[in-house]
Amino acid sequence: MSGNNINAKIRSNPKFAELVGKRTRFAIILSLIVLLPYYSYMLVVSLQPQLLASKISDGSVITIGWPLAALIVIGGWLLTGVYVSRANGEFDRLNEEILKEARK
Repeated sequence: MSGNNINAKIRSNPKFAELVGKRTRFAIILSLIVLLPYYSYMLVVSLQPQLLASKISDGSVITIGWPLAALIVIGGWLLTGVYVSRANGEFDRLNEEILKEARK
């Protein structure tokens, strides 16, 4: 079976459109969840730095900005794990079904 024939079968499969749509929507949602806090933090740093400069407690050298930045980074890591988990589960299953149908 030629590669062009398989490609045509895959592209015409409704499951392929479903996979592309689900994966795209999921990636956009996760990207927004990561980027909105990041850019909000950058705006606060540039426009109102005194908000993040206050100390966590009396006598502490750590400001509020450090833990917030750490949470943003950790959140990005966790959301990457969420994407990988779904990609290795649901998206891979759909992909295998599409390939199986295309090879028939």
